[in-house]
Amino acid sequence: MAMMIIVVGGTIRIYDAGESCPDWPQCFGTWGFDVSEEDQGIWYDETEEYDSRGPDKRYTTFEIFIEWIHRVLASLMAIPVLANFLIILKRKELYGSSLVKISFFTGILLTIQGIAGAVTVRFDNADWSVALHLGLACCFVFILLWQFFAMRKLEGANWKVFNVPNSFKEKEFKRYKILTASIFLLLILGAWVSSSPTGNMGCSVGFPDGWPKCQGDVLPTLDNSGILVQMVHRIGAGVVGIALILGVMRFKETAREFAVNEAYTRCLDTAGALWLANVFVGGLYVVEAEVGDFPEGLSLLHLVLGVASFLAASVGLMLLQMSEEGAEDE
Repeated sequence: MAMMIIVVGGTIRIYDAGESCPDWPQCFGTWGFDVSEEDQGIWYDETEEYDSRGPDKRYTTFEIFIEWIHRVLASLMAIPVLANFLIILKRKELYGSSLVKISFFTGILLTIQGIAGAVTVRFDNADWSVALHLGLACCFVFILLWQFFAMRKLEGANWKVFNVPNSFKEKEFKRYKILTASIFLLLILGAWVSSSPTGNMGCSVGFPDGWPKCQGDVLPTLDNSGILVQMVHRIGAGVVGIALILGVMRFKETAREFAVNEAYTRCLDTAGALWLANVFVGGLYVVEAEVGDFPEGLSLLHLVLGVASFLAASVGLMLLQMSEEGAEDE
């Protein structure tokens, strides 16, 4: 459900429908999504809260629907989150107080995410608010995965991946954490770029002037904010990619030395492969674009691959954090 909410949220951004329900929690003063252009105009005139694109902007039923269903899904998510907390609380003797706190924090994080959604609407999908919204959503999925692995360990799952030498963990955990954090920061930076008023239009479109070059130059002059935003994102992707490649190579070397489970390197390999695929998707997005018209499907794929890369690295990080020396193998 959490991943579905992220994908629907990305669809909202891609179709530029973030203001298609201009009020919150209602939508044009109603609880539905079938709002005609005439009714939209009446609501705008009554409230004088016009769209940031101008008083004549109107949305299709589809655009309103994706924003509406996004809110519905986020609201329904509260039911399993509450059930999760109550079940963990009931089985406190098995799971301990730490998992009770984690399940409770999940509910707090969902509440904060709802507030962030309202803030995003209030500030007309400002780039910083969209980046914040996506960041919190990824943190929400992260903590759900964390709880799952913690539960399996406490339930007695003797996975080989939970057994590593302490010396290996002390040596490599920091590296793994930095790599995972770097992917997360790149993901947030991408959300900032895509939501910036000048970000998508920073570089020209087409091959090669739009990508891999920018405005026809490998190193363009940073004479406007759009070019600056685009180049920061591209350079950031390159830096993270190099760090991933070198980090994975070093991690594999140490893993072979200590003969640890291959799951950790597979997680980093997957994160790196998804990053590489996303570089090509991002480039194809610019190449296939036309001025004022960008391919929505590629943009959504770009977001999904970015989130998947972060989660792949996150799984390895969680397992390494929970591992301990001397656990039994199956």
